[in-house]
Amino acid sequence: MLETIHIYHTNDVHSHLDYWPRTEAFLIKQKKLHEEKGENCFILDIGDFIDRSHIYTEATLGQGNVKLLNNAHYNAVTIGNNEGITLSKDGLNSLYNNAQFDVIVGNLKLDGQTPSWAKPYTIYQTAHGTKIGVVAATAEFKTYYEPLGWSIDEPLKSLQDTVETIHSEVDLVLCMSHLGIHMDEQLAVLCPKIDVIFGSHTHHVLQQGKVVGKTLLTGGGKYGTYVGHTEITYNQSLQKVERKETELQPTTELPAVKDEKSFNTKLIEEGKSLLNYPVFIAEKYLNKEWFHHSALSRYFAEALLEFSKADCALFNAGIFLRDLPKGEVTAFEVHQCLPHPINACVIEISGNELKQSLELIDQSIQWPYNELKGLGFRGVVLGKMLTYGCSLQNGQLYINGEKAADHKVYKLATLDMFTFGFFFPEFKKLPKTYLLPQFLRDILILYGKKVVK
Repeated sequence: MLETIHIYHTNDVHSHLDYWPRTEAFLIKQKKLHEEKGENCFILDIGDFIDRSHIYTEATLGQGNVKLLNNAHYNAVTIGNNEGITLSKDGLNSLYNNAQFDVIVGNLKLDGQTPSWAKPYTIYQTAHGTKIGVVAATAEFKTYYEPLGWSIDEPLKSLQDTVETIHSEVDLVLCMSHLGIHMDEQLAVLCPKIDVIFGSHTHHVLQQGKVVGKTLLTGGGKYGTYVGHTEITYNQSLQKVERKETELQPTTELPAVKDEKSFNTKLIEEGKSLLNYPVFIAEKYLNKEWFHHSALSRYFAEALLEFSKADCALFNAGIFLRDLPKGEVTAFEVHQCLPHPINACVIEISGNELKQSLELIDQSIQWPYNELKGLGFRGVVLGKMLTYGCSLQNGQLYINGEKAADHKVYKLATLDMFTFGFFFPEFKKLPKTYLLPQFLRDILILYGKKVVK
């Protein structure tokens, strides 16, 4: 007997919800159609469904997004880095309180155990008795997870171990991987018992999938641009997969839904309403400038230096997306100013290394105009690199008005996105402490509550 199994899958939506109403309607309709034909249908999300740059996600700490997944009848999800490391430990522990689907992730641990809201794997059984094992893992960001109170295992080994545990109990093995295309390719080689790897994280687009060995890989881009559909034909008599195919359906080509244009606007208004409360008083208007120092950049520098207890600070002016008004400043206004899921970081750096980094800024004339994508940045352009408490004068480095010693180690407060090696390669190698779980906006608010400027 041949059995057809349908899996619909989304990944890396990042709270881009303009086309969500038609996506939801499509998923519900397809699931109903398949079930009416006696075919099994599962709906999966492969992580990074939330993004706190969206005001609704910020205001509900992602629990509003969980409602959307419930309404679309998802069967299972895994977590991406946006669920895992942009929420506090308490925030992640409560994220799925009202979930009506399984949360599967095998390599995230709390006190050595899978957290209570998750499962290391799930086994589904079709109406015809076929058993489907679903495993999952998320990207191994130890430097973020551990300070937040989690432990994170190496994902490939975790997945191999889980597959070995369940393989004899199931007919098919599916993997939800928030690891990226290159690790998916490695996993297919290391663990050929996996039939399909549903991919994400690197935002890769595989229109018809990619076969590595006998494993089918998928990838649906980012921002809700596609819904993936994978179809598996399983021969129960021979106990083997006869066929597996995947394709991507552009969400822009799905049937429009009534009032869909106002859907995201309503979510934004709801988020704005929830965050429309004052968080501090500004004594003066705090203007932003992308290519100069500004009242806002100076205020933020004071906040960052006080919070980090560092000697000096370095950040880009492009992080500020709007001015802040004089008088009452609301949580909504601060979020709109600093929507990024970016954390601050303190780097231990020698005077000579810091001098070389500042010289690199002077040599990189084009940097302020770069349109930066990724790294947590949600702005338009990088903007001018701003320094506070450190400067170059006639080739000499000064820190807080004093000549810096070449070999003395100083504490530099900066943004985590500058520690990944793209702008300042040396920063990646140096000792550092990430200041978690606070985002840049949280640091600004904490400072604003202490002082009136």
